[in-house]
Amino acid sequence: MEMITSRTNPLCTHFRKLASSKAYREEMGEFLCDSPKLLEEAGLWRAGVRTVLYTEGADVSQAPEGCRLVPVSQGVMKAVSPMETPQGVVFSCAIPRSGPPEALEPDEKGRQRYLLLEGVQDPGNVGTMLRTADAFGWRVFLLPGCADLYNPKTVRAAMGVHFRRAIYRDTLDHAAAMVRAAGLPLYAAALAEDTADLRRTDLRRCAVIIGSEGRGVSREALALCDRTVKIPMDHTCESLNAAAAAAVVLWEGARND
Repeated sequence: MEMITSRTNPLCTHFRKLASSKAYREEMGEFLCDSPKLLEEAGLWRAGVRTVLYTEGADVSQAPEGCRLVPVSQGVMKAVSPMETPQGVVFSCAIPRSGPPEALEPDEKGRQRYLLLEGVQDPGNVGTMLRTADAFGWRVFLLPGCADLYNPKTVRAAMGVHFRRAIYRDTLDHAAAMVRAAGLPLYAAALAEDTADLRRTDLRRCAVIIGSEGRGVSREALALCDRTVKIPMDHTCESLNAAAAAAVVLWEGARND
């Protein structure tokens, strides 16, 4: 196969637009992934890999059968990769066409724990939360105002969660109604007069809302919650990064298993 060396090649233009434009990703039904490790994860979980661009010497042995493999020059790779230091592989993957479930059911281990992200705008934080939730057996809802689920930074930080877990995008009201219908308590990580210590909160079956990095959980979300929970910290620290706070909540829930 002839190597692509021109940055103006239509396929290269397509990949750059996948990296930079949410609207284009949604229009095309594809998102961009970067690195041999993510390609390996995509192959392992039989994700819908469509086209793989790779430079000489890059490992594409894990590419799924049936996808398109296209060699490119180092210059083209640098132009299409969203990373400052490309790892020699970028590929496009189909966006799953699925909405929230009709009802919340226990997972294969009988767990019912949900993390609801509201207005978390940093894609690295969103991806980190997805990866941590995956590690501790929580399922995730992305509410309005969050960074795009398929932003390359979100995908990179999640390290393959997109391929092996259902991640739901939903409205606050609908997600809260589903939590209620499942008979689960809805908590918010926020401070209020009746805030409970996270260590003394039953997290075996629940949903927890984590709010935006700057504003926290919205008033609308707080009004729907049964109570707020707090992470005990030294008085010298006012708050934690959103992803760090989520990790503490997720770990505390996993300790109840």
